[in-house]
Amino acid sequence: MLDFRLQVFHTVAKRLNFTKAAEELYITQPAVTKHIRNIEAHYQVKLFHRQGSKISLTPAGKALYEGAEKIFGIYRSLEFEMNNFAQSHRGELRIGASSTVAQYILPPILASFREKFQDIQLTLTTGNTEQIEKLLKKQQIGLGIIEGFSKSTFFKYTEFIKDELVLIARVSHPLKHKESLSKEELLDVPLLLREPGSGTLEVISHSLKEQGISLSQLKKEMQLGSTESIKRYLVNSNAMAFLSIFTVLKELQQNEFIIIDVDNLHIERHFFFIQAHGEKENLSSLFMKFALHHNLK
Repeated sequence: MLDFRLQVFHTVAKRLNFTKAAEELYITQPAVTKHIRNIEAHYQVKLFHRQGSKISLTPAGKALYEGAEKIFGIYRSLEFEMNNFAQSHRGELRIGASSTVAQYILPPILASFREKFQDIQLTLTTGNTEQIEKLLKKQQIGLGIIEGFSKSTFFKYTEFIKDELVLIARVSHPLKHKESLSKEELLDVPLLLREPGSGTLEVISHSLKEQGISLSQLKKEMQLGSTESIKRYLVNSNAMAFLSIFTVLKELQQNEFIIIDVDNLHIERHFFFIQAHGEKENLSSLFMKFALHHNLK
């Protein structure tokens, strides 16, 4: 099967829309349909359920999509490695990252990057989303990594990794046996929140607003400036907090915290690389490519 056919399938499966896939691939919609039919004929399976204008993946389609993700990941890694043979990388790279990324996601990537590119000096500055954007505007860093929904026309955004925010409580919390909270029950729970300017707070606010809840309706116990301070507070309190799943993996494994679901509330976000528009291929681009190939997912 030709690689381009697999690329067509992967694009349709990602977008779940034939028209958008055709636009992204710069081919016609009939051409997209033909490629998908050829793949289905090759494997003698159906890859998509079709219901009017909507499509969804069949079990076979999901399996092929997962395989395609792995194949294209290998291709990207090979391209990255081959390009490095022809280049010499040295200099200083200053990165700024919001606290969740800096504390819980970046350290193993930075260590691997430093081991591979020993002539590049790395520095990492930590701050909330607002602070990182200001540092990048002032050219005090060359690359930012932030969370949040707001986007500035000053920056170019590249998606890095997906995260989920979950409602956390200590394992001895009085509500530990509840399968989930209603929206009304959530409003009665004392909550710890991040400080103004935090991308985490912005994402929580956005998701709650979709459920008809504003931050002002929450029973705010305190606003704290770091995830670690929130976690240590929770251990000694019956308050709860929405935290990144990346930040509480160890505590969940050690049976220190529990996750409590909220009816119809699912908070997801993406972390983004941000660069000033017009940036040429440089050490920032090198680090972005390296991080995207790192096994985080």
